[in-house]
Amino acid sequence: MKGLSKKEIEIIAELEFKKKYYFNIEEIKSHFKNKKQIVNTIYNLKKKGRIIRLNRNKYFLVPIKAKSGKWTDNPEIIADEICNGKEYYIGGWFAANYWGLTEQIPMQLDIWTTKRQGKIKLLNIRMMFHRTTNKDIKKKGTTEKISNHEFKVMNKEYSKRWIKLRQ
Repeated sequence: MKGLSKKEIEIIAELEFKKKYYFNIEEIKSHFKNKKQIVNTIYNLKKKGRIIRLNRNKYFLVPIKAKSGKWTDNPEIIADEICNGKEYYIGGWFAANYWGLTEQIPMQLDIWTTKRQGKIKLLNIRMMFHRTTNKDIKKKGTTEKISNHEFKVMNKEYSKRWIKLRQ
């Protein structure tokens, strides 16, 4: 891992002090004079492995305590942050495992959303995005809490149905 500039250390220290591991550009804007400085600093921090881009305007700060620059968080929280907390739910084997319907450890996180589709690997977690409708999200999703963070998961009834279809 490469060294950090004074400005980069200042930003990382402030975010760590506030325990703000998920952040957007608006939250660090006060450290800069113009948009170009923000873009360059974000680019350098990504290149150095100190932040990871989650979506168009949200980033994950890799904590200083991550010695080798490798770090992860709860997959449920990462999914919630990627989707900005709306129009999604986590389903598939992950939901079945969450409800205790299977002991199988999920190899990927299946996320049903209205916005995205396709596969990505982020923070050592393979994520598969599936398209669905708002009506389906309201019907099948439920809000749960992990580490004082809310996330949406397929409800237990639909998880049971999903498993039956797989057998």
